[in-house]
Amino acid sequence: MSVDLPNLRVLSTESLVPHEWHDTSRSGPLVERLRASGILRNPPIVTPFNDGSDRYMVLDGANRSSAFRQMGLPHILAQVVEADDPGLELQKWNHVLWNWDAQALVESVRNLPDISFREIDPGVKRPQSEWPPKTLVWLQLPDESAFIARFEDTDLRARAGQLAKIAHLYTDKAHLDRTTAQRISELNGQYDSLTAIVVYPPFKVHQVLELCEAGILLPPGVTRFLVSPRALRVNYPLDELSSNKSLLDKNGALERWVNERVARKGIRYYAEATVLFDE
Repeated sequence: MSVDLPNLRVLSTESLVPHEWHDTSRSGPLVERLRASGILRNPPIVTPFNDGSDRYMVLDGANRSSAFRQMGLPHILAQVVEADDPGLELQKWNHVLWNWDAQALVESVRNLPDISFREIDPGVKRPQSEWPPKTLVWLQLPDESAFIARFEDTDLRARAGQLAKIAHLYTDKAHLDRTTAQRISELNGQYDSLTAIVVYPPFKVHQVLELCEAGILLPPGVTRFLVSPRALRVNYPLDELSSNKSLLDKNGALERWVNERVARKGIRYYAEATVLFDE
């Protein structure tokens, strides 16, 4: 193949660090699927920390890395991407909430200390790239009223802490989905008992990495890491990852395994955007 392959490596399971809160109970069904199939279908995507600790921030695949921990597997197959790789892009998600009282959400945010929270004109359409640096989140209710939360301190870590306080208000009370929508009108009646849309600020890769290195986790589902090329359907055997071989030997076996698939043309590269219908 003429294209550079994704950088696949066998890593210590314990070296993978999530960058957002993670509910370990969500990994239960995945543990059962992994045990039944005996393979890791799609490896997590990770990027190394810059502190020489041989740790990696999980960009995508927190459930998989958590499942490996629960299974007691010492090593995991991952796709390693450098933080400045041109094929790595960080987009964002917002939160759509339902099955909780919208006014209860508003009052909960309003009562947070150190945060300024006020109603604004919902017709104002300002790109997020032009948000004032003190803006935390933008919130819209089903009646299309809109509110903005601000925090005077522009320090990255302090602001992440305030975002966590806002998210903690609703993550155990409302049902939550990720969405790219920024306004209630974009949802077109997709949810019953809609509570609100919470629009989060964008982050840069190095900012998320800095927070993660400091042990500061972002709310779940606000980052969306895209990687090109992306290794999918690798279907690597769990027996190889759970064996008593050293990490060096396992990476040697992985290299031979990949080379065999290249030799028999068992790897396909899609240069164009691809939609799969068998997931």
